[in-house]
Amino acid sequence: MTSLFSPDTVVLLCLLLHSTEGTCPSICLCTSDTLSCGSQGLTRLPILLPPTTVTLDLSYNRLGWLGPGSFSSLPKLDTLRLANNQLTTLGHGVFQNTSSLRHLDLSSNRLRVLEQHFLQGLWRLEELLLYNNHITRVEGGTLSGLSSLRKAYFSLNQVTEFPFFSIRDHSHPFLTMLDLSSNRMTTLPWEDVKALPGSVQKGLYLHNNSLVCECSMYSVFWHWEQRGFDSVRDFTDEHTCLIYGEPRASVRFLRHSLYFQNCTVGKVVSLPMAVLLSNLMVNEGERVHLDCQTSLRGKELSYTWVSPNQEYLTQTSFNDTLINVFPNGTLEIPAAKLNDSGLYLCTALDYKHMLNATREVNVTVIRPMPDTFNTGYTTLLGCVVTLVVILMYLYLTPCRCGCCKQPLPPAIPIPAYDPNTLASIFSPTLSHRDPTKANINKRVVFMEPLMEEQNGDLRATLAREQPGLQWEWGASGLS
Repeated sequence: MTSLFSPDTVVLLCLLLHSTEGTCPSICLCTSDTLSCGSQGLTRLPILLPPTTVTLDLSYNRLGWLGPGSFSSLPKLDTLRLANNQLTTLGHGVFQNTSSLRHLDLSSNRLRVLEQHFLQGLWRLEELLLYNNHITRVEGGTLSGLSSLRKAYFSLNQVTEFPFFSIRDHSHPFLTMLDLSSNRMTTLPWEDVKALPGSVQKGLYLHNNSLVCECSMYSVFWHWEQRGFDSVRDFTDEHTCLIYGEPRASVRFLRHSLYFQNCTVGKVVSLPMAVLLSNLMVNEGERVHLDCQTSLRGKELSYTWVSPNQEYLTQTSFNDTLINVFPNGTLEIPAAKLNDSGLYLCTALDYKHMLNATREVNVTVIRPMPDTFNTGYTTLLGCVVTLVVILMYLYLTPCRCGCCKQPLPPAIPIPAYDPNTLASIFSPTLSHRDPTKANINKRVVFMEPLMEEQNGDLRATLAREQPGLQWEWGASGLS
């Protein structure tokens, strides 16, 4: 059997397909990681989209349906804009292999029922825009698995029921905006609404609906107004209800509370909000205790911990690490590992009073640093040695200061009294001596007191040499 294509033709086709993959479609505008194909009248997706695409804009086209794996070739996709198309439904697995998606805009389409498989696998999704569709019903499991969801917009639809029961602290710990305004809801499961996390209640928008005036409805909004929720205060005039369900008997119930004067609203109870404990750093191998202390108090509280991987933690293992959850809500990691790092979320539930509170603990496990040369002790030791040397210099060397006893200078010998010299002084030939020499020696100093022996010898000598002279000896010497 003869092949339709020669080997050279097959190689050429493969090269063409390989070179085509990752190139920018001719009808789109491309940058390094952004692909803009908006306002091109597209009825189906372009083929061979660049796999490096992070932002894809397909808004203002005529897309009516998206099949399974429509974006599976875009593993890095972060933002997808599909607004202002004609989408009526989404196929199973349409977002397969796009778990990195964080922003999804499906606003201004023709979606009627939000089925639970539409958003499967989008556990990193943070922002969901579905306003201005024709949605009448949101199935119970639609939001399940969207554990990173922060903002969801369902306004300007025809929603009559919403699965509030599917939103809890442990399932949607980061949800702070839920816009259900301008829909067709007449009654709500108010017990489920009051059981919503405090952050969700604060960001729940329900204005411009067709709510029936009743005490349970008024009590919820009254409490929200007393707490100063912007979702109520910013739209005071848009909060209306129908007396006895009559469309023509609409009243702004936050302005005219007279209609509800017989309703019991109870006391204002502040909703506990999430408490974020800033970075807790521990060394690898250390024992870690994470408490779940919140504003809730009581003995009948139940606690739930969620791991950084969005898994429920019980007395089992996580990341091959044995953990313990105690009845008081404390989470224990006996020996922390590097892969135990991340954000841990604890939820305290008070089923009796339908209250809840959450606490977030960000744990960072680091490797212990090896023992290094301790410069602190070295510096201290150097100071001590220096002080000892100074003290030795001051006290163990010859003293040179004025406070110490100075050594006496060497004694100058004093010549003993010479009788011959004294005799020459009184000699009769004194006047015949050289005047210059006499002038030099005319000052004579006698050391006193003289020894008695010397006095006696001197007296005897003078008596022999000058017998005619008379001498007087006093106590102080010769006179």
